[in-house]
Amino acid sequence: MNFKTLVIGMFGVGASLLAASDLVVEQVDYDAGTSSLTLRWSSAPGESFDIQVSGHLEQWTGVLASGVAADGGGSTTRTFDLSQSNWNSEDRLFIRVCRTSPFTPPNIVFLLSDDQATYSLRCYGNDEMITPEQDRIASDGMIFDRNYVTSPHCMPARGTIFSGMHEYKHGASFETANFTPEIWNNSYPTLLQNAGYRTGFSGKIGLEGLQEIDRGDGFDVYAPGPQRQSSYTMANIPGLAQYAAEFPHATRALGAWGRDFISSSVALGQPFCMSISFKAPHKETGTHPFDPIFANDYLDPVTGSTMSFTKPGNFGRDFADLRPPQSRSGKMWDRFVTWGYQDDYDNAVAPYYREILGIDAAIKMIRDELAQQGIADNTVIIYTSDNGYLLGSHGFAAKNYPMEEASRTPLMIYDPRAVTSGQQMRCKRLTANLDIAPTILDLAGVDIPANMDGLSLVPLLNDPTTGGHDQVAIYCKASFENQASLTVVSNDIKYSYWWGSPAPVEELFDLNNDPLEINNLASDANFAGLLNTMRAKYDEEQQAWVQNCVQYGGYPGFGNNFVRTIP
Repeated sequence: MNFKTLVIGMFGVGASLLAASDLVVEQVDYDAGTSSLTLRWSSAPGESFDIQVSGHLEQWTGVLASGVAADGGGSTTRTFDLSQSNWNSEDRLFIRVCRTSPFTPPNIVFLLSDDQATYSLRCYGNDEMITPEQDRIASDGMIFDRNYVTSPHCMPARGTIFSGMHEYKHGASFETANFTPEIWNNSYPTLLQNAGYRTGFSGKIGLEGLQEIDRGDGFDVYAPGPQRQSSYTMANIPGLAQYAAEFPHATRALGAWGRDFISSSVALGQPFCMSISFKAPHKETGTHPFDPIFANDYLDPVTGSTMSFTKPGNFGRDFADLRPPQSRSGKMWDRFVTWGYQDDYDNAVAPYYREILGIDAAIKMIRDELAQQGIADNTVIIYTSDNGYLLGSHGFAAKNYPMEEASRTPLMIYDPRAVTSGQQMRCKRLTANLDIAPTILDLAGVDIPANMDGLSLVPLLNDPTTGGHDQVAIYCKASFENQASLTVVSNDIKYSYWWGSPAPVEELFDLNNDPLEINNLASDANFAGLLNTMRAKYDEEQQAWVQNCVQYGGYPGFGNNFVRTIP
């Protein structure tokens, strides 16, 4: 039997509530007088599990006891005699849950937006937003409040999502545009296809220079937009031409494509993984060409003009002086003025928010089809963005910076089988776009390759308080020197090192007390110990780059540039 480990938990006497997506251990009691362990668990109908108990996390060959849950589901109580074991009630006790009944692979819907800031969503705290379907994913599933993009720039971020690896290991960027066949063959679409999933992709692929991607290897159905940027105009997207008459704007057309992919997959009787990458709300030629059906949204009901939007708390050039001098140049700096954020904020951001309305409409089309086909209860939905966006925060209109608005992205996952589904739970643990591929593979019951740097988020869906990363690195290495920085986030502390001209700069922020990153603590003697701790973590990440980076595209040189020279 091919066992799939669902949960490993550690318990002391009297501990309770260990949860997997199909099983809950409700009670754990140890009777010292009789040396007996009593477990009570409940499971779904038709599911059976091997419950293994051990005193050693890595030595399951020495299992102390095991039992199988009833196939009929419901609640089961079993007592294990530990009197003949060498386990001591004062020792740690580990319980492992392994599925022994046939694994039913879920369908997976992965939805990716482009340049979407967390404050463009009501579920992330902006009550001015109209995002009911994105909020519905959040309320049905789980919101991840501390999800970072390890390279907050389009192409490298997408390379990380597909591969589960840091940019310096997959090598896909605007400078190199290189994703090797070996890396693509270990991407989540290819591995799922090899495991029997029907895989489909439509929208902005965001990668180029590899014939395997150009011809759609790894996808059974492939309908990408043109080149790496895609388009909002349906006439420019051959794979979606059949939807052009009804949906001339690409965002809702992607929802129609998704409906058809779902229905055709059900007809074939295959589990599927559908990946849709919206171009929205990314600008196109300096504008946000939103779907005209949303032209009357975000208007003042009295005047009929664009409504007044609340600006971020760190909006404007008054906060720019707090950033390193090297950052205050280049096109991301200039666009704060040229794109209208400085002088006409409301009209600058309204088209951006209207583009997101199109995503919401597409999500509704997809979820309605899942319900229509009767497969919603076995379909996992993952929603995130390739990077965040600075809508005027710190005086920028930008991404590819380590600031929270650019490097932290929305992430919502709804697994209807998870014990936390419908409980409107939020996860505060550190997660990253590195984790998307391992999570998708884990959901599908496919082994996660050793080359992936990310972690599966499936355990967090069952217990959002335990798991995730101890630290996450954020690399900004684009050819624009004004953006060059390496950042480490650990718990609520964020350290950045900017190595550009006129001189290197350190930043240290306490995100718990300073989420807008206004008070740089790096020069505060009261935080000298914390600064040194974060410097050590930074050095770990810089060395990981040097030791593991691809040997092309300038990556070795960038790793050396990140060598810290302060103090």
